[in-house]
Amino acid sequence: MAEAASSPSNAAAIWALGVTQIIGYGTLYYSFSILAPGIAAEFGVAIEWIYGCISLALLAGGLISPYAGGLADRHGAGRVMSVGSVGAAAALIVCALAGNALAFLAGMILVELASAFVLYSTAFAFLAQSTGPRAQRSITYLTLIAGFASTIFWPLTSAMLGAMDWHQVYLVFAGLNLLICLPLHLWLSRFSRLAAARMPQPVGIAAVENPVDQGLVFALVVLGFSLAGFISAAILFHIVPMLASLGLGNAGVLVASLLGPAQVASRLINMTLGKELPATVLSIISASMMPLALTILALTAPSIAGGIGFAVIFGMGTGLFSIVSGTLPLALFGKAGFGRRLGWISLGRLALSAIAPVTLSVALGAVGPKPSIWVLAVAGLGCVAVFGEIWRRCRQPQRVTAV
Repeated sequence: MAEAASSPSNAAAIWALGVTQIIGYGTLYYSFSILAPGIAAEFGVAIEWIYGCISLALLAGGLISPYAGGLADRHGAGRVMSVGSVGAAAALIVCALAGNALAFLAGMILVELASAFVLYSTAFAFLAQSTGPRAQRSITYLTLIAGFASTIFWPLTSAMLGAMDWHQVYLVFAGLNLLICLPLHLWLSRFSRLAAARMPQPVGIAAVENPVDQGLVFALVVLGFSLAGFISAAILFHIVPMLASLGLGNAGVLVASLLGPAQVASRLINMTLGKELPATVLSIISASMMPLALTILALTAPSIAGGIGFAVIFGMGTGLFSIVSGTLPLALFGKAGFGRRLGWISLGRLALSAIAPVTLSVALGAVGPKPSIWVLAVAGLGCVAVFGEIWRRCRQPQRVTAV
């Protein structure tokens, strides 16, 4: 990690940020699909209603993302994440204390509002602010560490449900955000201020100079990430029950747990073999893996081997997308206004992600898993086409300026 950091403390900051991202994604995102059936059963509502809660919550999180990004640009991402840790803990406590479905909905909306302040978009802004010209490599290292979130929290949440109910699980998750993430974010806030003070100015990150091209390309970037977010959210929120409905049974949890290692593997491969690969090319590669994985799953289910192939390829695709979501906007548009720009990308991505869980939940009940998977695969091909157009427009030599 020495290559991504100019001193041992820089590497420590990336590791600390990685820990907060593992806990953040694990408690605020990945655990939901494990907890949802028990929540629906206790409140006496259909599982689709519970997934409707997360859809509304994701939309709320998307709407606040540009504001959160703007705060990160103005006041420092470390400070924003510190406040977000307190908000995340409070939101999880609201979920834990929910006595009915409407109270749980309120808690989930608060969870996604807090997510806008503590997850990848703000974390990437922190790296841009504190590691300067090394930000793109630092983002890769961060996503490598954070890729363990699903691998840790899917089985961990399942094990916790064997010893306590979902209310208690949410209380434990709140404690993790308050007792681990908050101190780390406070330290990172101080680190960022010190790093900014010693950073050479200006930071020479190239940005496309033509504002008309920037506007069109940025719109395509938002569209591409929105399609990718829809597919990813649909699968990640339903993967365990979906694999079970395809006939994989209890093996579905094991297959799903391969997503995390596959994400990590893709990032390791990118670090060793793809150092010089342009972000535009990496976006096409990562987008292509999603429809490929879905096609394999649809054609081979209920084969466990086919399920493993799906999980590995899909995990590698989402793993690379985590890198691209930070490096592509930075490479195309530069550091200035990076946090707010990521916020607008998150708005588009979460707006489509918001309807993904409930849409797939209804589709699974209406037409079954395989037709639903084919529809997602077609959406994946559309995502590939969008990133292909971004590559086509940006591969011509253009005048650039340092920002």
